[in-house]
Amino acid sequence: MKKKVKKIKHKTKKSLAKRVVILGSGAIKRKRSHRSHCASAKTTKQKRKARKSVLFNEAQYKITAYLIHSNNKK
Repeated sequence: MKKKVKKIKHKTKKSLAKRVVILGSGAIKRKRSHRSHCASAKTTKQKRKARKSVLFNEAQYKITAYLIHSNNKK
């Protein structure tokens, strides 16, 4: 007779879950950094590019999906 081994339920990393959005396709979207202060020291191009959000690359996706327990596949 085999004993059932209980799997540990991992908690979602809430700090990360609040910063990212899972799209319908399964991709994970985040905001760009360097927007909080010292805007006068940045070029217009830097500020314009920082306004847009960006998708995680494959390496970041694997880590992030594990931490927020995404069942969606890319």
